[in-house]
Amino acid sequence: MRRKIYLFSLVVICFSFDGVSQQMEMLNNESQELRKRIIEKSNTTNTIISDFIQYKHLDFLSNDIKSTGKLVFKSPDLIKWEYLEPFKYSVVFKNDKLLINDDGVKSKIDLSSNKSFKSLNILIIKSVKGDMFDENSFDIEYFKNSKNYLVRFQPKTSSVKSFVNEFILTYDKVSLNVIEIKMKENSEDYTLLKFINQSINEKVGNEVFSN
Repeated sequence: MRRKIYLFSLVVICFSFDGVSQQMEMLNNESQELRKRIIEKSNTTNTIISDFIQYKHLDFLSNDIKSTGKLVFKSPDLIKWEYLEPFKYSVVFKNDKLLINDDGVKSKIDLSSNKSFKSLNILIIKSVKGDMFDENSFDIEYFKNSKNYLVRFQPKTSSVKSFVNEFILTYDKVSLNVIEIKMKENSEDYTLLKFINQSINEKVGNEVFSN
């Protein structure tokens, strides 16, 4: 059960919708300029190292599940989520494989034969880098406040909708780093990731992803 919650949480990374109502919707010329700037930044982002705090909200639980850990990304498609508290648990997306280390118990999932997981791996990487601006795949809305930009992505395809109803990415207004990610699973359940202590384009060796 714990493994399923953590693994699915990688696919469902959310930001509280109360925040959307506090944002101002951006004008079309503003949103297109923001889109251009974020894509340019994403194209020059080769590595990301960041601590994170995750809040998993399940409607049948009275309290959110809080976890902390570290994210490491290396272009083009290596990514590691390492949970440190309250349990030691890590997953690595590497060479069409999902490598799982559950406190020393290791397992592997072949993503090449699973189109849903493979597409979700791509979405996870794109969300971390901040570039999900595929209008064929998403309806996209842009918002802003004094400190941040917020972009809401609603999937158009049934394959993605089966996992998540909505992504919301929050960007720092100055750095354009993704500071929060959210995917809403249904009307009640979601996962919120907050990124802190981010480092961009530091050297990262491939051994980090051996798991």
